[in-house]
Amino acid sequence: MATRLQSSLRLVARQTGATLARTSVWNRPVAWATRAAFSTNAPHLFAAPHGKVAFTADKYPHMRRNNVFKKLSEEDVTYFKSILAPSSITQASDDLETFNIDWLNKYRGQSKLVLKPSSTEQVSKILKYCNDHKLAVVPQGGNTGLVGGGVPVFDEIVVSMSNMNTIRTFDNVSGALVCDAGCILEVLDKYLEERGYLMPLDLGAKGSCHIGGNVSTNAGGLRLLRYGSLHGTVLGLEVVLPDGTILDNLSTLRKDNTGYDLKQLFIGAEGTLGMVTGVSILAPKRPKAINVALLGVDTFDQVQAAYKRSKNELSEILSAFEFWDRAAIKLVKEHLVAGANDPLESLHNFYVLIETSGSNKDHDDEKLNTYLEGLMGDEIVQDGVVAQDTTQIQNLWAIREGIPEACSKAGAVYKYDISMPVPVLYQAVEDMRARLVQSDAFGDGKLFTSVIGYGHVGDGNLHLNVAAENFTAEATALIEPYIFEWTAGHSGSISAEHGLGISKNNFLHYSKSASMIELMKQFKKMLDPNGIMNPYKYLPDK
Repeated sequence: MATRLQSSLRLVARQTGATLARTSVWNRPVAWATRAAFSTNAPHLFAAPHGKVAFTADKYPHMRRNNVFKKLSEEDVTYFKSILAPSSITQASDDLETFNIDWLNKYRGQSKLVLKPSSTEQVSKILKYCNDHKLAVVPQGGNTGLVGGGVPVFDEIVVSMSNMNTIRTFDNVSGALVCDAGCILEVLDKYLEERGYLMPLDLGAKGSCHIGGNVSTNAGGLRLLRYGSLHGTVLGLEVVLPDGTILDNLSTLRKDNTGYDLKQLFIGAEGTLGMVTGVSILAPKRPKAINVALLGVDTFDQVQAAYKRSKNELSEILSAFEFWDRAAIKLVKEHLVAGANDPLESLHNFYVLIETSGSNKDHDDEKLNTYLEGLMGDEIVQDGVVAQDTTQIQNLWAIREGIPEACSKAGAVYKYDISMPVPVLYQAVEDMRARLVQSDAFGDGKLFTSVIGYGHVGDGNLHLNVAAENFTAEATALIEPYIFEWTAGHSGSISAEHGLGISKNNFLHYSKSASMIELMKQFKKMLDPNGIMNPYKYLPDK
């Protein structure tokens, strides 16, 4: 059926003068690109010399260690040794660096102790002791966050979930999976694959990130269009509160209308209210048929037209609708092996990657074929290809997945993760580029070399990357707070899926009202009166 589909598209291409689905076999090797992104949200965020990451406290001069927090003593360490195995305690300075520095080498804390509990009861004892003695704590999963939320700022104790990695139960009728918070996302997905299911979220960092960290940051990713956010797919949580209380809400029920839905407080709270130790999540059935198409279009209006039509004509089988611009594909071609996988003959202003997934290949192929023929016939699409096998699917996705890494190779990249109504999505890129041009700061030999836009059209989520020669106060001042003001002015959010952490906490007022922020502070004060959980982050501190 896939071959017939491609033949039909060739016919449409001849009728319209366009070229679609030319390539039947792509045999170039693909190196999977690792998602990487770099950002800065303060004038002092410069790379330290000789590759040494500067302390976060030095990058944010306004921050001061809260003297309410006790400093770690030998007596404290002795207590932790009484409840944990020697291998579950890290104190060596070289080993601590892994936990003190985030994976982007942007943020660096000064923790002197890492604890790795292997049970919820041990987490409870640790937090109770820390709360009683006012020892600040940073919960840490796979340390793949993008806003500095998972590493210390000063000398907070790191509580790593790496030893809590057991799959507790799985219901192969309902698809309800219950597991420890330290389970790696990709491990869970492979476990479910063997049983005909899949995890409802997919991230570039899936080989390292923990499900507990995903929940705590309300991670989005590539499957959100199809399966929704974690606010909908998480059925229940097990959370240890700062005073050591174990909140057991690991329900596997899809319907439970009794009392407040407390789990929602902890989804996206970034470990500031308690520590997630267990997750119950609804896994959907794994699709049996997957198609991927890559399209080239001239305008963002055509991107929107293709998306609007995809909702009507692909509806229940549409699983991803991604876009990127000409600047993005140029960087991929210049810096990554994945750039050699671009099967389109010429550069386009915009690219659209569409994925469908369903249970009946003939049915899905026919729907996709009709949809693409319509786009070509109405001249919404100028060029495109449809992947014919798994390798080609991976090759096309490698282009999209490679964009963040390609951006990181372009220099110092200011990265922004914002959401807004789809009609103004790309206007953010155009307005930012125009601002830099008007400031005589864009182009060869200028402060900035490129402005890149890509993201999830179906989620209204734009990844705006501004590449500069270096991180400087002058460069930052041209972007911030302008981009946050622009986002607020278009009824958007300054953080669509990456969270707040230390990077965006003081910009929260651009997305939330004063009354909402005050209520958040009240929740924090009620659940964590001593403020020991992940301090200096998430909520505004100035």
